[in-house]
Amino acid sequence: MEKLEELKARCLACKKCGLWETRTNVVFGGGKPDAEILFIGEGPGEQEDLKGLPFVGRGGKLLDDMLALIDLDRTKIYIANMVKCRPPKNRDPLELEQQACSGWLKAQIDLIDPKLIICLGRISAMKYIRGDFKITKEHGQWFQVDGRRVMALYHPAALLRDPGKRPETFTDLKTIQAEIKSVCTHTY
Repeated sequence: MEKLEELKARCLACKKCGLWETRTNVVFGGGKPDAEILFIGEGPGEQEDLKGLPFVGRGGKLLDDMLALIDLDRTKIYIANMVKCRPPKNRDPLELEQQACSGWLKAQIDLIDPKLIICLGRISAMKYIRGDFKITKEHGQWFQVDGRRVMALYHPAALLRDPGKRPETFTDLKTIQAEIKSVCTHTY
């Protein structure tokens, strides 16, 4: 069976869509390779593209703060994105780009084999949970997808734009914390 590092090496050479032409770095993902919790964002932003790491800009700092509220940090989880290269001007990834990258994410999920998946934002929730997912109505609810518990939170960038959503997100984080304590065996 392929290992995560072998998958990453193949992904770094990817040219399945046009995003490879404008990327600085492929942002494969990062964290604990056998994490029980996988966070999925939509795609890298400018800072992520420059550094080749997920969630390292302002949204990443907020994500770190959010994780700390429930006694998590990046050493206990894995973070990946739906697309591995930055869409120009941080636009939403196009369906074609999402399709081109879907195999990479599926392989990551298969190799990491998390018990819980947390979608960060509407785009990843619509792709991974259900195509008509409504983030404003369905954030914080658990769904079963391919035998795993899956929830969506507001994307950290959305929380930076609209701090009024932070109390709801705090409640969602506490729901995640309770689920971790219920189903995870080595996260805490």
